[in-house]
Order: sequence, then structure tokens, then C-alpha cells
Amino acid sequence: MSATNPPNYFRPTPKPGIPTWLGAWWPAILWAVIISIFSTDAFSAEHTSLVIEPILRWIYPAISEDTLDLAHHLVRKSAHFIEYFVFFLLLYHGFRATRRDSRPWHWSWALIAWLIAAVYSVLDEVHQIFVPSRGPSPWDSLLDSTGALFALFALFLLYRRFLRTRPDESA
Repeated sequence: MSATNPPNYFRPTPKPGIPTWLGAWWPAILWAVIISIFSTDAFSAEHTSLVIEPILRWIYPAISEDTLDLAHHLVRKSAHFIEYFVFFLLLYHGFRATRRDSRPWHWSWALIAWLIAAVYSVLDEVHQIFVPSRGPSPWDSLLDSTGALFALFALFLLYRRFLRTRPDESA
């Protein structure tokens, strides 16, 4: 190697620009906006029942009112879990896509992504204080955070199972 052309490891790594950052983070930002929309009056139990209950009656016409109420409740709570499961995955993707590291899994990225999801779930519940047809629930926030935590462990297991270097491949 000549003195005029130093090896690549002496050159500073360029920092990702705004387009790279935006390309990595827009899905998580969009999902956060969608979560906020789900916290409005339009998605209160009163309004979602107008969609969910007819579908449940169509699937099972003989459903009782008590079972219908329970099913509606379970669908709504499942939505909490699923939306934060997805939110964690999108947050982790944002970290992974903007970091210059070849390893697919980092506990630090995962814990920060989970913390962001958990804090966002608390802020989402605080927002519902100001929506007349909604109310804050620490149980909903706990369910949201649990959805994100399940995503963390699912992603960890996925990376551990399918993406770790096998001893025969590293040689």
C-alpha cells in the first residue's frame, strides 16, 4: 500500500444523512401516528362496536350479548398487544438500519426500542385523558408494553435461531 492511498480503516466512516435516517425511521414514525389515531374518539369502544359486532354476528349469528361484549373486548385488547408488537419491530429496524454494525442483534438497541415503545404507550394513555369518549388505563399501557416485550423476545429468538454464525461457516 502506498503512502498516498491509506487503507480504508484510516478514513472516517461517513455518518448517515437525513435520507438514510428517514428511510430507516419513517415506518416507525408512521406507525406512531397510526397508534395516536387509534387513541381518538373514532376508535373508542362505542365506535369500534359498530364495525366489530356486526362482523362477529355474521360469523356466529347465535352469539349472546354477553359473549359478543366479551369478544369485542378481546378484539380491542388484542389490537393493543399487536400494535405495540409491530411498533417494537419497526423501532428495532430503525436502529439496525442506521447503525454501522454487521451484527443483526444488539441488546442495547432492543432495550432502547422497548423503552421507547413503553414510554409511548404511557404517553398514549395520557393523551386519552383529553379525549371525552376515552379514558386512561394503566392496564392498557402494561398490555402495550407486554406486546413490545414479546416482540423483543420473538426477534431475539429469530435472530438466534436463523442468523447466528455456525461454527462450520466461520472458518
